[in-house]
Amino acid sequence: MSRLSPNTLLSIELGAICSRNRYTKDPAPVVEQLLMTAGDRIEVLQEAVGSWIGFYEDEYTIILATALRELPGLDPWIAQGAYRRSIPDHRTPEPSYRNVT
Repeated sequence: MSRLSPNTLLSIELGAICSRNRYTKDPAPVVEQLLMTAGDRIEVLQEAVGSWIGFYEDEYTIILATALRELPGLDPWIAQGAYRRSIPDHRTPEPSYRNVT
């Protein structure tokens, strides 16, 4: 049994669809698959797809990203994804060991 909410699981699935098809030359089937997968949970689709575009859009993903931008309501999530992309990598701090005597 998953401890993740249904919306989180759907968001992960939608992001995975985008990522595995990121280099597509024919985005229509990808958009169709995203819409079918999301069903009536449009708000999850908007957040997942918009965040994906904002984070991953570049010269290699431009065909898919351009097609996805036609979906309504993505702009705030695209901005959020771009913001997340701009944050420096977060790393676990190196442990500091002290000599305790």
